[in-house]
Amino acid sequence: MDVRDFDFDLPPELIAQEPPAERGTARMLCVDRRTGSLTHTTVEHLPRFLRQGDVLVVNNTRVFAARLLGHRVPSGGAVECLLIGRVTEGELRASAGAGEYWHALMHPGQKLRPGARVQFGQAPMIHGEVIERRFHGRRVVRLWTTDGTSVDSAVDAIGHVPLPPYIKRDDRLEDRERYQTLFASRRGSVAAPTAGLHFTRQLTMALEQQGVEIVQITLHVGYGTFQPVRVAKVEDHRIEPERFAISDAAARSINCARRESRRVVAVGTTTTRALEATAAAHDGELVAGEGSTGLFIFPGFEFRVVRGLLTNFHLPQSSLLMLVSAFGGHRHVMEAYAAAIAGRYRFYSYGDAMLIA
Repeated sequence: MDVRDFDFDLPPELIAQEPPAERGTARMLCVDRRTGSLTHTTVEHLPRFLRQGDVLVVNNTRVFAARLLGHRVPSGGAVECLLIGRVTEGELRASAGAGEYWHALMHPGQKLRPGARVQFGQAPMIHGEVIERRFHGRRVVRLWTTDGTSVDSAVDAIGHVPLPPYIKRDDRLEDRERYQTLFASRRGSVAAPTAGLHFTRQLTMALEQQGVEIVQITLHVGYGTFQPVRVAKVEDHRIEPERFAISDAAARSINCARRESRRVVAVGTTTTRALEATAAAHDGELVAGEGSTGLFIFPGFEFRVVRGLLTNFHLPQSSLLMLVSAFGGHRHVMEAYAAAIAGRYRFYSYGDAMLIA
């Protein structure tokens, strides 16, 4: 398929810059994946579209303050660093000293060659050194502290919430809570699994009272989720692996639902990828454990687990839109996007929701 088949024109004013005034009040466009028919409603009415016995699977990853602002040493020039994933031992070409090694996007890229030194914050302070220069502005950077503070603690203290670049404002203190889902408990993501941002305790209670089982798994959102598609043909795109974990209890619940022909409804594309990757690796069964997946889902993919999908509206020509199109049908999804634009829905991370079932 041509990547341009997933393009659309979005008025800039429809890109949500702020979350809804109250969590759980966003609009929701429901798409019947068989007929393409549309229903306009709100997230608080989600229980009307699910039924007793459904298993709703959510991602419990937690976003950390992955955006670091600092300066070069000794020049003092401004530096921005987005941490996008730890470097595994096998990925490091050469050790350059004590500390933690991270993949990062850094600015200004041209001036940050291997050996460049940087500093972030004051109390605590994080020291950094560029170790390797890689493709598309990527760097491997070594981070350390000198006051006994762990790097993770220092990042949490001085880092900024990594709001997506289409949100044209600085992050604020309230984003530290608002850019986390109700389920966020396992630190490790550089972006929120945004479909989960709509849930409140009241909504989860209403779903459970209806007989919907809510199951948690983990996929830590990394560069793979938001990396641009830089090829002309969809099939040529590759996604960088992201870490996931599925508990014994979650695997049992999902496998039981599938054996009993009950629906598994994924909250978000990250949840979908973790479920389908695990099933693909184990002949259709969910198996508990931890791993990583670079599964790229696009039209033609055969879904083994997911029978419903709650998601936000995604960027044109993105791998996320391709996944949604694979599940809902390319024509149905693109028609739904056109209807959402005509109906002035809010797009992207802090925007409205779409339910495909």
